[in-house]
Amino acid sequence: MDLIKVAEAAFATKKEHPAFSSGDTVTVSYRIREGNKERIQQYRGVVIRISGHGDKKRFTVRKVSENVGVERIFPIESPFIESIAVNKRGKVRRTRLYYLRKLTGKKARIKEKRVSTLS
Repeated sequence: MDLIKVAEAAFATKKEHPAFSSGDTVTVSYRIREGNKERIQQYRGVVIRISGHGDKKRFTVRKVSENVGVERIFPIESPFIESIAVNKRGKVRRTRLYYLRKLTGKKARIKEKRVSTLS
């Protein structure tokens, strides 16, 4: 039992990521190993779901690449994630945005959440 906790502690990165929710457009920078070389690739898309809790939390990012919808699931505590940047805050009324899979073009856009700047 103790060995399991040691292994989990070794894999936990405890990086600080910005707070984001479903509907937000994020850019995930993650490391890819190709043979003995490593590079960082950017994956930009809309967060359509966040599931799990604690260190098992994961989020699904959807983007359209050459007219084909591509979804990728990222664990929050993955050691391969370098950084997560929030590009836009989306105004949505639900947490699971599976209806975006059926929509194309302008219909698939999400309104941007207005941020009040009172000074």
